[in-house]
Amino acid sequence: MTASSPATAEVVDPRGPRFAAIITSVVLAASVALGPQWGLPLLILQAIAFAIGAILGVRYQPYGWVFRRFVRPRLAPPAELEDARPPRFAQAVGLGFALVGLIGGVFGLATVFYIATGFALVAALLNAVFDYCLGCELYLLGKRLFAKPATVEGA
Repeated sequence: MTASSPATAEVVDPRGPRFAAIITSVVLAASVALGPQWGLPLLILQAIAFAIGAILGVRYQPYGWVFRRFVRPRLAPPAELEDARPPRFAQAVGLGFALVGLIGGVFGLATVFYIATGFALVAALLNAVFDYCLGCELYLLGKRLFAKPATVEGA
């Protein structure tokens, strides 16, 4: 068994990333509403949260910590756990959009700020409202596209 096999992969309560998406949606919506000048500090905070989730894993992401510490103990155990790699990839995608939004805000490119931050907001809202993780789906699509085809021995 390899470190990347599903049996040994890190797993998370699937409700945690959705909880994080709710908080992310609020932070990004406030950032967009405040605009590049006043919303930039919120976008910086969100970029830091995305970076922690992408680099260290979703269990160390600040909103994930809040979920584990204060919300999950009050809930019934999850029906099943999910692989942490797709939500971690989604954090990296969110970080990419947040960084582009930050560049737009810092360099006075309001359109870039609004478009990049808006894309991150839409993705977070899809997860928060519909439980559809766009970044997770991109991860799974990439796995299917780049999977090695099965070979037949002796053919």
